Amino acid sequence: PRPILDMSYSRHFLDFQGSSIPSSMKKLVVTKLSQNFREAVTLQQDSPVPLPGDGDLLVRNRFVGINASDINYSAGRYDSSVKPPFDIGFEGVGDVVALGLSASADYTVGQAVAYVKAGSFAEYTVVPAKQAVPLPSVKPEFLTLMVSGATAYISLKELGELSEGEKVLVTAAAGGTGQFAVQLAKKAKCHVIGTCSSDEKGGFLKSIGCDRTINYKTENVESVLRKDYPEGVDVVYESVGGKMFDLALNSLATKGRLIIIGFITGYQNPTGLSPIKAELLPAKLLKKSASIRGFFLNHYLSEYKSALEHLLKMYEKGDLVCEVDFGDMSPEGKFVGLESVFRAVDYMYMGKNIGKIVVELPHSVNSKL
Repeated sequence: PRPILDMSYSRHFLDFQGSSIPSSMKKLVVTKLSQNFREAVTLQQDSPVPLPGDGDLLVRNRFVGINASDINYSAGRYDSSVKPPFDIGFEGVGDVVALGLSASADYTVGQAVAYVKAGSFAEYTVVPAKQAVPLPSVKPEFLTLMVSGATAYISLKELGELSEGEKVLVTAAAGGTGQFAVQLAKKAKCHVIGTCSSDEKGGFLKSIGCDRTINYKTENVESVLRKDYPEGVDVVYESVGGKMFDLALNSLATKGRLIIIGFITGYQNPTGLSPIKAELLPAKLLKKSASIRGFFLNHYLSEYKSALEHLLKMYEKGDLVCEVDFGDMSPEGKFVGLESVFRAVDYMYMGKNIGKIVVELPHSVNSKL
């Protein structure tokens, strides 16, 4: 048996509001590899609630984040050796409801924490204490920083090499991570251009400091860039792929840097890639002394903790907007409960969200006190 903190006291099997931890829970599990999320993932109703080991926390999830790469994970693109069934969901915010003995040195029952770990699409998740981030309270805004905020912060710092007055193009700028790329580039005193798909998103981007918004549904992005920025742009924060990648590449200035953080247009394709015009790539890069740099958060975990601390401080001081989209404007309303994760993923791929898509997991409290 794995030790749970102070087993002589049953209160450690109770959450801090006095409701007992059930023996079973709901969770989402990948049961078949497919780029179609609804085909790949099954909602299991009666999975056993896991027990935390000595250095672990049992977190009752209150908010979970939706990422474009959830589809890559359920399609088995990240690790071909992992075979279904496996848990899904990358990030969560919730309360510690039980913990192991050594984990109790730094954490207590009732504490708010956030984490990045596979398996967050569940009512309860075991999180190694070393991987948890203590929070002042359980707020969905903190969830926006865990993957989306950290990706923008670390990639722009390590790969963007931003300097004052440079022109930065952010594609899908009103999305979960785009919102942070816009704000962080502005804080570096750059001129920021953001692409988006509606005037409402354009209004949001202006409110967070974007200098020029381009609604690609009503404006020709290529023409706007050629006319307004004839010298090109110095940095591109690119998450769309396909035609947008080609366009961004052609818009680079001399010594420009294109940072790839994703290519969402391809994720629902069987191959995971939208075609790009890559044949001329060497010539284009050479002609401009330009570079393309890929960014995958897992390769920068050594920078993660300090990045997150910095972002949390910025948010708490009011220097950072963390826009959350609960799907209130989606046809069936707000994303509540694990069953709504499917809708939330669809909503993201329809390009409807402003900010980070978050699903709320309500918990009924059966008080025994």
